[in-house]
Amino acid sequence: MRPALRLLAQVSRSNIYEAGHPTGLTGLLTHYSPRSTLLYLYSTTLDKLRADFPESSVYRQSCEALTRQRMSVVESVKPAGLSEWQQRVSKLVDAHPEAFKRVKTTDGSGEVNIIYHAPSPESAFATRDDEVNAEYKQRPQAEGPQEQEDVSGRGIELTRDLHAEEVNRLRVEMEPPLSMEQIGEVEQRIGAGLIEEIIAVAQGERELVDVMSENKVWEDLEEKPAEGQWVFNERQNN
Repeated sequence: MRPALRLLAQVSRSNIYEAGHPTGLTGLLTHYSPRSTLLYLYSTTLDKLRADFPESSVYRQSCEALTRQRMSVVESVKPAGLSEWQQRVSKLVDAHPEAFKRVKTTDGSGEVNIIYHAPSPESAFATRDDEVNAEYKQRPQAEGPQEQEDVSGRGIELTRDLHAEEVNRLRVEMEPPLSMEQIGEVEQRIGAGLIEEIIAVAQGERELVDVMSENKVWEDLEEKPAEGQWVFNERQNN
């Protein structure tokens, strides 16, 4: 049902996925680079799980399984010209390891994803639209994932977690966009709403990893539960 909202919102336009346009959900615009954004979020989530959690952690095991499954879906839907784009930006990627990294795909094929790094808080962009963001956050907001349009008219995320300005500063050519059909395929296979909603969920999951790591959820409870406290009553066959 959610993808139908996007189609209704774009009824007067072409069938091309364009950034900064209505999705059909109030306050949510089409994302400017959904595929590369999801690859970044999923890969950094997996990095955090490997670095901060022991392999025995049930949370790590379940979160890794879900993240890998969704990342494999995104990887498998490739925009036209992706290989050629990777070849064109290869030299720039190698020259700027602080801004890019190569991550092997989850299918074991040996192919790689070129993923943009998000900037550290210390190098957050001191651009004039930071003031716009601060002012925007003070306004009453609609429920649900929020995006705004910057001065260029492109939809950007208020969290400023991603790195569009850094990409522009390096003058890198953006990854080829997905078609509307490919966007629909990702949405259908993941089954978690519009791709913009999937991005919001991926951001939340990555932030949750930090909270779970801080609380060391893999450790035993300080106070042991009473015997049988977590055992549910089972129906007995008569």
